[in-house]
This record gives sequence, structure tokens and C-alpha cells, in this order.
Amino acid sequence: MQFIEREQGGQRALLILPKIRNRADDADAEFRELARSAGAELVAELPARIDKPNPKLFIGIGKADEAKALKEASGADLVLVDYALTPAQERNLERHLSCRVVDRAALILDIFALRARSHEGKLEVELAHLKHMSTRLVRGWTHLERQRGGIGNRGAGETQLEMDRRLVADRIQMLSRKLESVQAQREQGRQARLRSALPQLALVGYTNAGKSTLFNRLTGDAVYVADQLFATLDPTVRRVGGFSFGAMTVADTVGFVRALPHELIAAFKSTLTEARESDLLLHVVDAADPAAEERIVEVNRVLEEIGAGAVPQLIVWNKADQLEHWPAPDPTAKSVHISALTGVGLPELRSTIEARLVPSSVERWVLLPYALGELRARLLHVDALREEHSAAEGWKLKLSLSPMLIGQLATLPGAAGRWVRENLSPVEPEPDWNTP
Repeated sequence: MQFIEREQGGQRALLILPKIRNRADDADAEFRELARSAGAELVAELPARIDKPNPKLFIGIGKADEAKALKEASGADLVLVDYALTPAQERNLERHLSCRVVDRAALILDIFALRARSHEGKLEVELAHLKHMSTRLVRGWTHLERQRGGIGNRGAGETQLEMDRRLVADRIQMLSRKLESVQAQREQGRQARLRSALPQLALVGYTNAGKSTLFNRLTGDAVYVADQLFATLDPTVRRVGGFSFGAMTVADTVGFVRALPHELIAAFKSTLTEARESDLLLHVVDAADPAAEERIVEVNRVLEEIGAGAVPQLIVWNKADQLEHWPAPDPTAKSVHISALTGVGLPELRSTIEARLVPSSVERWVLLPYALGELRARLLHVDALREEHSAAEGWKLKLSLSPMLIGQLATLPGAAGRWVRENLSPVEPEPDWNTP
């Protein structure tokens, strides 16, 4: 039985759009799109200038009265506020407006609850939702805050509110244990990819920038794609070949958004580990978005928060076909313009990825003892083997290697890693090898 039940009503929404200093110019449009993504019907809007948030209602009492009149006139049964309200502000607004009030954080959590598909994603969303809700339980149980005394009225010594808090705490503990188990399984798969020595690529970026469309182009997969915020939440990892250095893994991660709730960032840290442990991040940006630069700053802020700020990035300006003129190539190879929808620019992207991942790939002949058959299998798996001959002492192999690949192979346990460190490292800048 699911712990959180979504209310059936409350779909006709009044939006309260605060006007705060340093607020992004397109913030109102983004919040409208968030509301629509959650399934709300937008029936009215109320701009509200906020110099200093009211500690009781967030907006002033006069603006709150105006919101109540507008709600009644428009027939709205839900109020959405583009701000992270305190529990007291949310509770007081609900009392004043006589309807449900949902702030920005709760709205994003609701969208995530709608879109999560995998077992891990659902656990992460529910855990984040419960942590957010745990500070707001008093809203539903104010009539039970005090125990009634006297003969015949003494209860079990625990109010309904205390029972509800205990149930939430127990559920949070249970979900945390389940997530630890699921994350351990994911970590095993991640470690297996590390042991295979495949370069790792992760797609990151603002939501609806086209990451999943690009992922499908690169991998030939069919990940769900839609023109909406947070269309896909669950990470997908695929192996992609055809590069000069062999194969690599590509991970599609959840999109970011302005003021992403801290509960979600904390819950999805395991999912975002794919970004933190990548060799290169493809930072996908909507080239046609007027606020593209602000989006880049917001994504980098979240990457810093999850510990991925130091991972090398390649800026991928997607939807460049919507620009009036196709931009000239970047001579620094720090960015590339593409259209993931049409495929234009994909060859340039692949060549740039190669240049960034394998700046000094070289070929060399080695003699690998037959006892290290597992290492030979690894070299086959990462497409490093170009030619092979058998000899009395072992396999004579022609390998295509990069410093990064050698560094990953050198971390293998036991004799395999030791052999790599002794025979493959370092790769000389201009080696002079003799063929067998």
C-alpha cells in the first residue's frame, strides 16, 4: 500500500508570482510550465511585489485578501506559489484562502512523483516527499494537538500528530534502508563498468534542453522523449562503440531546474553519481533559449553541490537549427553546436568527444602471458585490441591505448593491474615499437 496518496481535486490553479530582486526574467513562464507539467489548469495569476517576505503569509495581508477574492472569482481550488514557503507560511495561507496551497518545492516533488518509473526513482521521490512533508504534518492535525483529560477521556498517551510523525519517521527509515540496498546494486554495476576500463560520459543540463533526444541519437536507444519539464527522471546507461579508442558508456541523467529542492538533490545524489564519476560531461544547453547563460550557471551550481564541479565539460549547444545562423565551430573544442532532433552536427560532436577523451591515443605491440587471459578479455571488451598473434610465451597483441585507458587498467586488482603498471605505463609521446 502506498504511503502517500495524491488528492484528486485541486487542479484549477491560481498562480502567485512573486516579484523579487534578482529573479530571472523568464521565471514566470517556467513556473507556468511546471504547473502545467503537474496537470494543473491555470485559471488566474496574481503578481506580488515582495521586498521582504511576510513571516506569517509570505505576501502582505492586503495581497492575501486580493488573492482570496481572485480565487473565488476564478473558481480556483488550488493556489501555487513560486517560492519555497515555510511550513507556517503555507499553513497560514491555507487558512486565509480556505484552499490547498502548494509551494515551488512541493510542486516539483509532485512532478517527480508523476514521472518516476524505476524502483529506485520511486523510492528516492517518496523519501524526498516524506522529508518535505514531515515539517508540515501539523497542518492536517491541528484539531488533535491536545489530549483531552478527565475520567473516560484519557487516551493511550500519544496524540494523533505524534503518531503521524512517528509513522513518517518509520517510513523514512524503511525507505532509507531500501535505497541503501538498491544503491549498493547500482554501485556494483558502476564498479563493473570501472573495471571494464570503458571511458564514461554523462549528459547533464537544464530540463527540456534535449538530453534524452541526444542520448537516443548517440546510442540508438529509444528513451522516452517529450517537450515538457522532467520528461524522464530515471538514469539510463548504455554502451556506445565506433570511436577510435573503442567503446564508452553514456549516461542520461535527470534534468535540473532553478531552485531545485534540496530534498530532491539529496535523494538523487546516488543517481547523479553517474555525473560525478564520469570522465566527461556533455552539458546540453538549449541554444534557442534566451536565458541559456543563466541555465548554465544554475546547472553548474547543482553540479558543484553534488561534487561534480571539477569533472571536465563539453558544452553542447542543442537546437541550433532554431537559430537564424548556424554558429561557426569553436576552435578551442570546448563547445559544439548540434541539432539532436535532425542529427545535424552529430559527426562534429563525436569527433570532439574523441579529441577530449583521447587526446594522445597511440598503438603499441605487447607480449601478454597466457596466465593473464582475464586481462586479454578486458582489452577485447574495451575495443583496445587491433591485432593478435599466438606465440610460445603468450599472446602478441597490437593495442590502441590512451593514458586514461592505461590509468584505468592499472587499477585492476592482482597480477593484471601489476602487469599493466610494469608494461604499459607510461605511454611514450613518440614511441618506436617493433612489430613481432
